[in-house]
Amino acid sequence: MSGHSKWHTIKHKKGAADAKRGRVFTRLIKEITVAARLGGGDPEGNPRLRTVILAAKAANMPKDNIEKAIKKGTGELPGVSYEEVVYEGYGPGGVALFVQALTDNRNRTLPEIRHLFAKFGGNLGESNCVSWMFEKKGYIVLPKGGRSDEELLEVVLEAGGDDVRDDGDNWEVLAPPERLEAVREALVARKIPVASAEVAMVPKTTVRVEGKKAQQLLSMIEALEEHDDVQNVWANFDIDDAEITEQQAAS
Repeated sequence: MSGHSKWHTIKHKKGAADAKRGRVFTRLIKEITVAARLGGGDPEGNPRLRTVILAAKAANMPKDNIEKAIKKGTGELPGVSYEEVVYEGYGPGGVALFVQALTDNRNRTLPEIRHLFAKFGGNLGESNCVSWMFEKKGYIVLPKGGRSDEELLEVVLEAGGDDVRDDGDNWEVLAPPERLEAVREALVARKIPVASAEVAMVPKTTVRVEGKKAQQLLSMIEALEEHDDVQNVWANFDIDDAEITEQQAAS
């Protein structure tokens, strides 16, 4: 999946900066609240909550914030009720986009997302129009450096993961969503640096995009990710790392 791991590492570095302004905290609090509402407030018995708490800690969210968000989800504290929604469609170059959002007003969010699709030359489609092109996976990005793919694969498989893929400057590790934390912990225990770890919608196949369409697509994804209700944007693009670097320098 050329370019995907680079985009993820850039997004996580940007997230660290955004956390200072509260943007990342707001998104994580929404996710914690929904995870606790759907699966209960005990992370030991709620894998989704356990995963997002891990992300919150990585973003240096205070423990107090995490606990309050859990209590809002379980109803112990008053809070806004968020609804999970998915938007699917196509961007420049025919790239499939799968957008996950949490909103307290579906009637507000839908036209705003539709506008962003149209603004960048994309088309918002019907439900399930592209979801079949993705599969839910635990997704870990590892910077290359000193470790062979054979050594990494051994660690990953022993921890219950599926595969290790070469993506240029990084390794991509895939695992069943419920094994994400175990695989991440196994890598950390071996002192293997982890750039990012999350449950992702991983594309089964990719679409090659270059030049103007690649830049337009990346601008579209950035705009969607900056929308207050959007939690994640997944896309099946294949873009050279150099073009992703160029886009980041321009933005």
